Amino acid sequence: MIEMDLRRLRFLREFEERGTLAAVAAALGYSPSTVSQQLTLLEKEVGVRLLAKAGRGVRLTDAGRLLVQHARVLLSAAEAAAADLAALSGDIRGTVRAGGLQSAALRLLVPALGRMQADHPQIRVEIFELELEQALPSLRLGAVDLVIGDEYDGHPRPRPAGLRFTLLLEEPLKIVLAAAHRLARPGGPVAVADLRSDIWTASAEGTGHHAMVVGTCRALGGYEPDLRHRSSDADVQLELVRAAAAVSLMPALTLPSNDPALAIRDIAEAALKRRLVAATRDTPPAPALTTFLAAVTDQVHRIGLSLRKFSASTA
Repeated sequence: MIEMDLRRLRFLREFEERGTLAAVAAALGYSPSTVSQQLTLLEKEVGVRLLAKAGRGVRLTDAGRLLVQHARVLLSAAEAAAADLAALSGDIRGTVRAGGLQSAALRLLVPALGRMQADHPQIRVEIFELELEQALPSLRLGAVDLVIGDEYDGHPRPRPAGLRFTLLLEEPLKIVLAAAHRLARPGGPVAVADLRSDIWTASAEGTGHHAMVVGTCRALGGYEPDLRHRSSDADVQLELVRAAAAVSLMPALTLPSNDPALAIRDIAEAALKRRLVAATRDTPPAPALTTFLAAVTDQVHRIGLSLRKFSASTA
């Protein structure tokens, strides 16, 4: 009978996902030599070669790829068993690692953390800021428990297998102009087509927001925007609008409720929206994660009414 160490199976699954021993070592906090030693021990346990040399590195053999498939099942079952045992004990403890883009971290995760510290101090919550594209591999591998990402109308996100996606919030996109902009004074909707000659700002290239801004200008305005400024920090984008008369398309959650230096307007051609989505692994969640998700959902309900009032005031 073959006996396999779950920890070594995790190393193997990480290697299949990340591609190099160095990347596995960096992700798990070990040295590359330790990772290599653990995978060598796993080969001895199962009695077959799992890795073969490929240039300066190594690759999975056919047996290695086969074992990775079983490793996913075994590690998922172990995670589910731990969640069931924790729920049975009735003592909600543990660590929740939650990440998201800036606006989600600021408006959802941090307030939920404050609620957890007051109501469930025995649960350790770790918060970090990260874009969905960067976070999904860590979520799949168990290094992260919850990721809040976004997606825009016309720009759906991929839905990798093994993950569950839950809609948290839907909010309108607004055109943001400097208060002195030529189109800001009437106060009504502004056409994207009329912003052809303006300088734009958006998030970094490769993000959903960047793709949305470029795609909206193409679809509604028929032009390539002069996208000179890129920052994934919403406050930096807003300051570029104030100080440099840039133009941006931003979700309501990122906008101040009252800033005389800004003109926040509806889009004339279409009502575009952003959705915030919670991504978790498609396995039974641990009680600590369930408790934190409840706090996040409660915060969503709290800000929902304020967003509706804000949208009405800027219409």
